Order: sequence, then structure tokens, then C-alpha cells
Amino acid sequence: MKVFFSLLFIIFSVLLCFETSNVKASGASLYLSPNSGTFNIGSTFDVSIFINTGENNINAVRADLKFDPKKIQIANPTIGNSFISIWAVPPSFSNVEGYMSFQGGVPSPGIKTSSGLISTITFRAVDPGETVIYLVDTSQTLLDDGKGTNILNSYGKGIYNIAILPPEGPDVFSLTHSDQNRWHKDNNPTFLWEKEDGISEFSYSIDNDPLEVPDNQSEGTEISVSYSDLEDGIWYFHIKAKKNEIWGGTSHFLVRIDKGNPASFAIEIDPAPKTNSKQPIISFSTTDAFSGIDHYEIKVVDIAIENKGKDSFFIEASSPYLFSNFEIGTYIIIVRAYDKAGNWQDENIKIEIIPEEISITKKGLWYEGEFMLWWPFLLVILILIILILMIIIVFCRRDKKYRQEVSCELREKEEQLRRELERSERL
Repeated sequence: MKVFFSLLFIIFSVLLCFETSNVKASGASLYLSPNSGTFNIGSTFDVSIFINTGENNINAVRADLKFDPKKIQIANPTIGNSFISIWAVPPSFSNVEGYMSFQGGVPSPGIKTSSGLISTITFRAVDPGETVIYLVDTSQTLLDDGKGTNILNSYGKGIYNIAILPPEGPDVFSLTHSDQNRWHKDNNPTFLWEKEDGISEFSYSIDNDPLEVPDNQSEGTEISVSYSDLEDGIWYFHIKAKKNEIWGGTSHFLVRIDKGNPASFAIEIDPAPKTNSKQPIISFSTTDAFSGIDHYEIKVVDIAIENKGKDSFFIEASSPYLFSNFEIGTYIIIVRAYDKAGNWQDENIKIEIIPEEISITKKGLWYEGEFMLWWPFLLVILILIILILMIIIVFCRRDKKYRQEVSCELREKEEQLRRELERSERL
């Protein structure tokens, strides 16, 4: 019986430890509130960052946010209410790179909460369309365990829709730039609007401020206007009408203009521009100042085929791009980057596919990465043969002349010896 109770106690202790470890293992989560919403251009909205510690006591937290600064920007950098009492690093943000970071904590024994407010951030809507605010994985939540154990395992995000201001004045549209959500290369927009009965005159303007209101100076009674040579960027056309000697509300029409090409960029080849790998990988990336990069296209030009008047097509691709099996030869890789307005930038790089060792092809001979066409190779062989024959001929001629000279000297010696013998016999 004593053994039974001892065994029962051990099992209970194991289960209790297991249950306790499960509670402690439950991670913390960061989340945004609200995590969705629709807001007009030019308006501001608040997004709060909360933490759920998952029934754990935590004493430090780091929250890193990323957002698209072309869509929204931080309007109020004030921290405001927060359970954080000690800021380890002063909160920082950038409306250029699109980030915000908080690092702070509370004294031991820390805090256990399901909705701890870290901060509330005020954003301004600057460009229409859907945008996302992310809590990225560099964020951390540290246990108050003396070890600084990170238990953060959930990173929230918020999805927001930035809407164009609803018309309050005349209905306005554009035949040249009809889609307010699309970027255009044409920087000469034309606007038209409807004229209701009783309208005596209009006042309008164009600038980069989404909330601008035209002055009360009349621009006449025409129902269209054209602008030329506008700079790249986001423009807003504003118009209001005068009726019964009273100026009405203002309508706004957005125009996105981008005439500039994407930035120049480099193409990298793995393993190298000169390689025996028949499946090289290329990497590429660039930026665009206004509309942003839409997609990339790739074209492979076989120099040998190009010289015969043949050409190839561009195909859409993304980086990194793995080529299929190349044949041995030289190629030009052209990468074309398109922005969202249809402008493009081309960059190219030469790649040579070489054999691993000696290789004989119909075109010529490969040896240790060097290629020689058959006709110069045969010409070199022929020249070598001619040189060897010439050397042999010269050698033979020299040998024949030497033999003749030696033979002549021997005959002279024999004749001299014969004469001396005859002379001695006479004596």
C-alpha cells in the first residue's frame, strides 16, 4: 500500500509539472486594434498596440512595426498612455523607410495581462488603396524569469483601406486619366465636369494637397481644363461651383503621374559570368521613386543565333531566376524592370557556358574553358606543318652542303697525300 501511494504521488507530481510547463509554455502575442478599417485620404486614424502575455509575467517588450510610407504616415509621434514605465531605448520611427520601434519594460515582478496597451499611434492616410501594418518577427516579449526568455509567438497585423474623398461639389472625371488608382506616363491630364442648372461659375485648382479648397476666384463657365508637363507624383484636382451667389462644396480628383524609369540596377550570376554550370541563377532588384516596381521580364540572346538574324521573346520572371539547361556558348541576359506606370529600365550581362574539360563540337574545340573555331584551329595546324617542313628542308639543305664540303675536303686531303707519296718515291 505504501508503494502504491508513493507511485500515485510520483504520477501526480509529473502531471502537475507537465501542466505547469504547459501554462508557462503558452506564448505571448502582440496585436493591433483596430485591425481593419476604411479611412479617407487626408484623414487621421489611431492604431493601438496591445500585448497578451498568455498568463505569464513579463517585464520587457519590444514591438517593431512596418508600414508602407507611400500609403500612410505617422502623424503624431507622441507615446501617450502605456503600461511601460521604463523605456530601454527611446521609441523611434521613420516615414521614409516605414517603421516604428518600441523597447521598454516594467520592474519585477512584471505584468500579466491579456490587453496591455503599449502605445497608440496616429497615422495619416496619404494615398488610396489597401495597406497593411505588420508587427514583424524582430519583436520580443521577455519573461520575468531572470533569463530574459522570449515567449512571443504571435505577431498581429492590421489591414486598412484608404479611400478617395467623396465628391461634395460637381461630378468630375478625366478621359486621359480615368482610373484614379492607376499610375500614368502621360503628364498632360484633362478634366471635365458636369454643370447643373443654375451654376454661374466654377473655381478650381491642382496641387499635391488632398484637402485643398479652391479660392473663390472664378475660372469661368467652361466645363473642362487641361494641364501640361506636370511633375511626377500624386496630384489632386479640386473644383467647386457657384450657385445662387453661393460657393458650394469641393470635389477632388486624384491623378498619379510617373514618367521616370525605374532605377538602374546590377545583375548577379551564380556561380559566375563564366561557368561550366548549365543551370546558372541570376538575381536582380531595383526600385522606382513614385509608382513602384510592377514586375520583371527576362530575355536570353544566344549570340550565335543572333548573328543569323534570329531573336527571342521577353518572358515574365522574378528574382532569383533559375535557367533551364544552357548549351555551351555565349549569351546576353537582358532583364527589364517595369514600374506600375509602364515605364521600364533594361540591364544586361554576358554569360559564357564553358565545358568542364576538352570538348569537340561542330563549331570548334573547347579546352580548359577556352574555345577555338575550327578554321583558325586548322589554320594554326597548317602553319605549324609548313614551318616544320621548312625547318626540315633547311636542315636537309644544310646537311647536304656540309656533306659536300666534307667530301671536297677529303678529296683534297687524298690528293695532297697522293702527291706527297709520289714525291717520296721519286726521292
